[in-house]
Amino acid sequence: MNPPSFSDLTLEDLLPQRGDMLLIQEVLEVDRTEARTLCRPKPSWPMADAKGVPPLILIELAAQTAGVCNGWDRIQNKGTDSDPMGWIVGIKKAEFSIDHLPFACDIISWAKNTFCFDNLREVACEQHIDGQLISRMTLQLFQAKTDE
Repeated sequence: MNPPSFSDLTLEDLLPQRGDMLLIQEVLEVDRTEARTLCRPKPSWPMADAKGVPPLILIELAAQTAGVCNGWDRIQNKGTDSDPMGWIVGIKKAEFSIDHLPFACDIISWAKNTFCFDNLREVACEQHIDGQLISRMTLQLFQAKTDE
C-alpha cells in the first residue's frame, strides 16, 4: 500500500479537532517532524472578545500545528484508516509578546519535534504576524497507546 499524497488529505484526516475548535485554515508545509500553518483569528474562536483573542489561544494553535506533522507521520506509518487520536499537551515554556490577536490577521505557526520517543514528543513552536515574532514555546505531547 502506498501512502497518500498530502494533496489527497484534509485537516480532519490529520487532526481530531472539529468545528470552531479547528483553528488552522491552511497547511503551508509539512513533513514527519515539522509543520508550518496559517490561521486567521475569528470572533467565533474561544475566548474572543471585542479586542480580539487573548494570546493564550496560541498554545492550542501551536499544538494543532504540531498535530499536523505528527498526524502526517501517523498516516505515513499506519495509513489513513488509523485512529487520529489526539495528544495530551503540557506547556514546558511559553512566551507571548502581544496582548491580543487582531481578527483577520494572518498568523503563521511553526512547530518542530525536537525530541521523539515512542508516544512522547517535545516540540519547539513559534508564531508570527507579518514576520514579527509574537510567541515562542516548548510543548510536551503525550499520546495514549492504542491496540493497533
